[in-house]
Order: sequence, then structure tokens, then C-alpha cells
Amino acid sequence: MAQHFRDGAHYRVEIPSVEGPKCLDAVLTEADRLDVPVTRVSQGTGVGLLTDAEIGEMVKIAADQGVELSLFARPPAAWGLSAMARSPAGAVLAPCAWGKDQHDAAVDEIRRAADLGVRSVLVSDLGVLATFGRLRTAGDLPAEMQAKVSVMLPVANPATAEVVAGLGANTINLPTDLSLAQIAEIRAVCALPLDIYVESPDNLGGFVRHHELPRLVEIAAPVYIKFGLRNAPDVYPSGTHLDEVTVALSRERVRRARLGLDLLARSGSTAVCSPPGAAGLALPVP
Repeated sequence: MAQHFRDGAHYRVEIPSVEGPKCLDAVLTEADRLDVPVTRVSQGTGVGLLTDAEIGEMVKIAADQGVELSLFARPPAAWGLSAMARSPAGAVLAPCAWGKDQHDAAVDEIRRAADLGVRSVLVSDLGVLATFGRLRTAGDLPAEMQAKVSVMLPVANPATAEVVAGLGANTINLPTDLSLAQIAEIRAVCALPLDIYVESPDNLGGFVRHHELPRLVEIAAPVYIKFGLRNAPDVYPSGTHLDEVTVALSRERVRRARLGLDLLARSGSTAVCSPPGAAGLALPVP
């Protein structure tokens, strides 16, 4: 296997949809119980729907455990006044920043996250990604700040992967339904770590690809293997009114990760997994 992370590992475990401090605590408690080496958690509701205190608590928990914390830079068109973003033909526009106001709001969320110690943000709009890259290059964002391209910004071919890499992306979340051959095509031209759902939520296809995990790691390394959850409610935007549900979903995602890792071990794979605190993680700064 020719490619790997800075620490020599071929894959890392990411738990998505970790929507607040209670979810993060549940993920890490379950990860300890099931011996799952979670190295990154990501959130989908957005920086703007967390208080400073909530972000600060998540930053401290993640930093203490050596886990990267990635928060979403929203809002997108689907959360605004766009009728087209809610239409069948226009749904592809849903993750875009609609107009200068939404672009500026997303950039403000990135700045706020950085000020509160977060060092990784999800980005779903090309313009926001380009602005992120310019701000980091100019020193207006921390040099170690990373942009995680969201699955909602479709990178479905090698040429697009090269474009987003050039704009400042640090990791790229591929569409959930790319074949192994299509993933290999992107890997052939892009050295950035890829983020790939091994199990995806229903609104992203609902695929359970655990059986492909050995080949997926072999082809896509360095890769973040993400364990979403099929047959689960769409909780975005989340909040404290959904704590009971989101905490339970968070625990189950870790259990799904344990199942995936067990399958990988049974396959005889010699691929190495990064531990928490590994080199190259965009760890938060309390």
C-alpha cells in the first residue's frame, strides 16, 4: 500500500453527526468501552447553532482525548429562502451559500470557530472554500486550520478533486455511492486524505458498505472511514430538544464502527489504523 497518513497509518475512524457536547461525550465513552480508536468527529448542524460555551466544552473534551473536532460552516441555500434548493431539479444547490450574505455568514462561522479553538471546519460551497484558502494563506486563519470538504459538495471525479485541492481543501468527503473503481480514479490524481462513508444515512443513500471495507482501505488510503447510520431520523438542525435521540444515535455509530473494524480484522488486512492524538490531526486548542 503506497499511501498513508503522516504517522504511517492507512486509515482513521471518523464518527459523523456528533451534534454537541453530550453527543461527543457519548461517542468517546462508547469508543472506550468498545475499543474503537476514534480520531475525528464531525458535526452537521453548524457552528452558528452552538453557543460559545458548548463549543468550548467540545474543544476541551476533544483536545483532552486527542480527537479532531470538525464543525460545519453553515448556512446553505436549503436553510434560507431558496425555493429552487428545495425543488427536485435544484436540490444540488442546497449546500451552496446563497448570495453574499450566506457566504459571509459561513466565513464568519469559520472565524468564530477558529477563535474558540476549533481547527477543522466542514465546507460545502466552492466560494467559501476559496475564501477559506485565501484567509489561511494570508495568516487571517491559523496555519494549522483545516478545511474538510463536505459530502454535500460533490467531488465525483478526479478533475473536481484536483480543483478543490487547489482551493485549499485538506480532506475530501466523496459521494457515498462511488464505486471502488471510481474511488481509485480519484486516488490516482489526489494525494489528500479521502473521507468515505462505510455506512451512510438514508438521506445520503442509505448504503451499508461494511463488506467493502478491506478493499476500500486498500484502494483509498489514506482514508477516514466514516460510520453514519441507516434507518435513523434526519436531525438537522439539531439542538437540546433532540438530545435523547442524538445521543443514542451517536452511541450506535460507534457500535457500527466496531462491527466494521471486526470485519476488517477477519479479512486478514494488514492496514494500520491511527490512534487518537496521531500526527496530522487538526486537534482543537483549548
